[in-house]
Formats: sequence, structure tokens, C-alpha cells
Amino acid sequence: MNMLPTAITSYLTAHTTRDLDAAMGWYAADAEVTDEGKTYHGHDEIRAWLDRSASEYTYTTELIGARRLDDHTYVATHHLEGNFPGGTVDLDFTFTLKDDKITQLVIA
Repeated sequence: MNMLPTAITSYLTAHTTRDLDAAMGWYAADAEVTDEGKTYHGHDEIRAWLDRSASEYTYTTELIGARRLDDHTYVATHHLEGNFPGGTVDLDFTFTLKDDKITQLVIA
């Protein structure tokens, strides 16, 4: 799993521990996040999404896979278990980086 750049591993740690300030520090100013078919643009929308997703459900997450697609794109696969509909799911977090910042994150 060590193939993921520091920007991604640090972001994922902050996301898992629900440290919004640390997580937001890894996003570029013009970043986009797509989750559950909705896209969030820029720091304000992304912070609101992170805050909402952190409080909506209780769950555990485990990194079960990682791969590099190209020089700027990486996929981190997580297994989630919790009190959300279905109870368990494996999700791909596809990150696009530029200058050690996350410019795009797609969760599917």
C-alpha cells in the first residue's frame, strides 16, 4: 500500500480521524469531490460534505487495496462497515493530484 503519495495517505488519515482542518489542507483551492452522484466544488462545499459525511453514519474503514493509474491518478480501495444502508461496502477513492494537492476525488 506504500505506493500512495503522502498527500493521499495523510488525507485519508485525517478523513478517518475526522480532522477536517487537516483533511482540507490537502485539497487544492479549485478541487472537486464526487460522492453518491453529487459533485462538490471548492473548499466551502467540500468542507460541508466532509462535515456531513462524518456525522451522518458511524462506520469503520480499512484500506484493502491501492494502485497507481498514471502519474497523477491513484485509487485507494476501502472496505467500510457501519450503520449505513447495506452495512458493508467496498469503495474506490480515485484521487487526482497536482503539485501534492488533491484536485479531484471520486468515490464510487
